[in-house]
Amino acid sequence: MKKYVVRLQEQDREQLTVLVRKGKVSAYKRRHGEILLKADVGDGGAGWTDRKIAEAYDVTTRNVEQVRQRWVEEGLEAALNRKKQLRPSRQIILDGEKEAKLVALCCSPTPSGAARWTLKLLADKLVELQIVEEISLETVRKCLKKRVAALEEKDVVHSANG
Repeated sequence: MKKYVVRLQEQDREQLTVLVRKGKVSAYKRRHGEILLKADVGDGGAGWTDRKIAEAYDVTTRNVEQVRQRWVEEGLEAALNRKKQLRPSRQIILDGEKEAKLVALCCSPTPSGAARWTLKLLADKLVELQIVEEISLETVRKCLKKRVAALEEKDVVHSANG
């Protein structure tokens, strides 16, 4: 016997039916909506088995169980949307304040003996100034690329309005 039984209310069933027929909805959300509709045993619902649902939507039976569990424990929105990570996979090295310091560093005079700032010089200077403990050249490059793209976008928007 299933531990988490899906018995949808009429309004939930209507909302899910509209959701799965809608053209612009994420595949994840649509699939979870379809799983809930097929798992529904309330008001004469089909109440498909987990195995049958898994085969129909090309997911694992464990995935079907988890969707049912999230619906019972946390509600419809939690079952439809992706679960937020409790801990991010990796820590952010450059937050907004540290990014601002990096950009300011780029605008400062270059060290003696250098014609311009390089990624290596910038990374070494960030460590030397104790802004970060350590940083890769790739992290510095991505940050600067993001900042340059943002500045260019502002210029494009600004010149289009002017």
